[in-house]
Amino acid sequence: MNGYHQRTPLEGEVRIPSGCAISGIISRSGKRFSGREAISSIAVMHDRSNGLGGGFAGYGIYPEYADFYALHVFYYSSEAKRSCEDFLEEHFDLINLSKIPTTKHHAITDEPLIWRYFVTPLPTKLASSQLDENEYTARCVIKINREIDGAYVFSSGKNMGVFKAVGYPEDVGEFYRLDDYEGYSWTVHGRYPTNTPGWWGGAHPFSLLDYSVVHNGEISSYDANRRFIEMFGYSCTLMTDTEVITYMIDYLHRKQGLSFEEVANVIAAPFWSTIERKSQEEKEVCTYLRNTFASMLITGPFSIILGFSGGLMALNDRLKLRSLVAAEKDDRVYLASEEAAIRVICPEPDRLWYPSGGKPVIVTLEGQQGGQDGHQLPVSGL
Repeated sequence: MNGYHQRTPLEGEVRIPSGCAISGIISRSGKRFSGREAISSIAVMHDRSNGLGGGFAGYGIYPEYADFYALHVFYYSSEAKRSCEDFLEEHFDLINLSKIPTTKHHAITDEPLIWRYFVTPLPTKLASSQLDENEYTARCVIKINREIDGAYVFSSGKNMGVFKAVGYPEDVGEFYRLDDYEGYSWTVHGRYPTNTPGWWGGAHPFSLLDYSVVHNGEISSYDANRRFIEMFGYSCTLMTDTEVITYMIDYLHRKQGLSFEEVANVIAAPFWSTIERKSQEEKEVCTYLRNTFASMLITGPFSIILGFSGGLMALNDRLKLRSLVAAEKDDRVYLASEEAAIRVICPEPDRLWYPSGGKPVIVTLEGQQGGQDGHQLPVSGL
């Protein structure tokens, strides 16, 4: 004992390093709107970030190139750019390429070269690969990120794009001039990294094809999840848990054909005691998913928003250790870490609720199937 009593800090005097902020907006009618609303939403949660990463994903932003993959690439050297473009020309038809428009911002520094390519697989290469175009493109993206030093493809879907950087998210939005883009859905992330460095590639969203994930939390099952997913050709080069979540969702939904509800029942699987209380049919499904995909259960506190072509899914861990709020107004659905982030752009929602732990909120465009799952889910998880 040193003779004096140290006062316990009061609430608000300690910064809890479990922040991060996530937000998502979708128009179920498919009406496109500016990225400004996503910027306004995330700016309210400024204190949940520390300036080491911010980013956005917009869907429906490239209608004039909707049939082509939009590859967004960071380059850290001219040599990396030459090597990557040689690879792209060997495997794809390049329809259009250019620098991604940006505006100088005092808070965004050390930016790499940032380029955008609209591509489609070369027919001869695609035929000889005996793969469908999504698998072909995904393998090419993973190969670039794994083997071309100084090149990183951080977005690769159709009619969507990821924009991310080191900085506060509202500054990142200004840097990428997101006021100039319109999409039917947007997701956004403000980062507060606790055990990984702040660098451009490590900012959220993480994306593969049309899947993008923003994530608040930290998963303790990272090593087990990573070892399992890498058995199926994925390469986790960034050493972050969010990258692993993105690849697991791609594997479960695109490759295994699970519905998004079933995906949620894998990565946030119900406790066995909960499964026992379900109906016989539900019990059989949940038991099958838990046993078959046991290594893809995520443990630890998390909340995520998944973007995909035609919809959004929000999900938090089974114990709801990270906050998640949802709201509806007319044809819009809003998702965020805090209610304030919704009310700043939608002051009087028709409905506001706090999703239960492990229960997904899945929103799809009106009249659209939720990808491969074959289920129409305008809004579920209420």
